[in-house]
Amino acid sequence: MHKNHRKYQERTVRTGLVAGAVCRRARRSAWVRRLGRSADRGMTTSEYAVGTIAACAFAAVLYKVVNSGPVMSAMQSMIEGALDAKF
Repeated sequence: MHKNHRKYQERTVRTGLVAGAVCRRARRSAWVRRLGRSADRGMTTSEYAVGTIAACAFAAVLYKVVNSGPVMSAMQSMIEGALDAKF
C-alpha cells in the first residue's frame, strides 16, 4: 500500500476521480520532480524551432516533387481517369 494512501483516498472522494488515476498522477508528478525541471529550461522552445524548420523543409521538398513534370502528368492522368469513370 502506498505510504500516502489515505491522502489519495481523500482526494479521490473529494474530486470524484478513480483511485488509479490519482495514483498515476501522483507517480507522474513525483517522476517530474525527480527529473528536475530546471535542467530542461529553454529546451522546449528550441525543439519547437527545430521541428518547425524540419516541417518547412519537408513541405518545400514535397512541393518541388509534386510540381515536377512527371508527377504532375501522372496525377493529372489519375484524376482524369477517376472523373471519366463510368458507373
